[in-house]
Amino acid sequence: MMDTTMELDDLKQAWAALDRRLARQESLRLHLFRSDRLDKARRGLRPLFWGQIVQILFGIAMIVLGATLWNSQRDTFALLATGLVIHAYGIATIIASGLVLAAMARIDYAAPVLAIQQRLAALRRTYALASAVVGLPWWLMWVLVTVAIPGLGGVNMYAAAPAFVWISLAIGVAGLLGTWWFHRRQSKRIDANAWDAVAACGGLRKAQAIVDEVARFELD
Repeated sequence: MMDTTMELDDLKQAWAALDRRLARQESLRLHLFRSDRLDKARRGLRPLFWGQIVQILFGIAMIVLGATLWNSQRDTFALLATGLVIHAYGIATIIASGLVLAAMARIDYAAPVLAIQQRLAALRRTYALASAVVGLPWWLMWVLVTVAIPGLGGVNMYAAAPAFVWISLAIGVAGLLGTWWFHRRQSKRIDANAWDAVAACGGLRKAQAIVDEVARFELD
């Protein structure tokens, strides 16, 4: 009887040891899967990071162009106003990129998956807003930049080529309205009413998909 009891105890201990070993293996498998997938998500956001750096440099260029124009053409109101608008656009561009970079920096890939998902969602909203602030006005800003460059030499395109300026602005307005219509139509098509539904870049969508995959894996 004692031998049977000892055999049962040994069997229970063996099963307990096996359970602990399997639990450790499962924990290790989950850790490796999570680390690999989240590292891939982090790498996938690198193009977005460098894109914001380039956009900041572009914003600096706009500030330099605008400031140079309004400083040198203060006697010509149209060119002065053009320079101020370009200057303000450059500042807005830098701020928008800074907000996106800050949202990226707040993502802690060692945090729980739910927290990472929330941070990525916040990044997506921030990026969508920044894209709208910087991208949509460009339909008109390119006309002002075209006017500003010869304006540095004292050439007032508003007076020298008014037809070109007005036609260009009309094209810009048409492009602006067309872009707004396209995004609104796409948002409705995918059953969403937010700009970020279609404005998010590919790398950000992939990162969200990867983190969602990790979340599902942890639940299985």
